[in-house]
Amino acid sequence: MPKVIIDPDVCKSCELCITACPKNIIDIDKKMINDKGYHPAIVIDQEKCIGCSACAIMCPDCAITVER
Repeated sequence: MPKVIIDPDVCKSCELCITACPKNIIDIDKKMINDKGYHPAIVIDQEKCIGCSACAIMCPDCAITVER
């Protein structure tokens, strides 16, 4: 099963990964604030991930890795 890993310390909440995800499994974590002052992205339903890597491709800061 594919696994999306988001580095919360690098994420700047640009939301491009949310837009790119065809399964809508990524959202912004409103409960956490990283050292830069942003709410990082979080995977809300890992089971639905199809491993397309669209989120990682769209991330301008390379904060996302997709393991297959």
